[in-house]
Amino acid sequence: MKKRVDPPMHSAEHILNQAMGRLFGCDRCFSAHIERKKSKCDYRFDRSLSDAELKMLEEEVNGVIQADLKVSERFVSRDSARNAYSLSRLPDDAGDRIRIVTVGDYDHCPCIGPHVSSTREIGTFRITSSGYQNGVLRIRFKLKRPTTR
Repeated sequence: MKKRVDPPMHSAEHILNQAMGRLFGCDRCFSAHIERKKSKCDYRFDRSLSDAELKMLEEEVNGVIQADLKVSERFVSRDSARNAYSLSRLPDDAGDRIRIVTVGDYDHCPCIGPHVSSTREIGTFRITSSGYQNGVLRIRFKLKRPTTR
């Protein structure tokens, strides 16, 4: 039985991936472990990030979250998706219609997982640690959930 993915954490992963690309020019993570309490993403990268870079990354992600962007989905043909996106992380049985998850105008990515409807539902993103070894940059993170009124 496949475990349930936490929508706020999964949406934060999408934003983190786009922030890594925008700030450091790297591809989306090639491996991720997303859970409610803590998560990690692994990137092919050539070095560790400095404390200042980690702070800049955290601020970028939190800026997107606080912008209260709408998270939506649309479906495109597999051929259209293949021409515009990497499909390497989709399961083989994803079908002929590929779901594209959109975070405002910030990120667009093929995805089968659950998401929040607005970035503000995510809470506050915090990088807990990072490490670099053998061409892999690992970023570990948590969320401080928003309080319900």
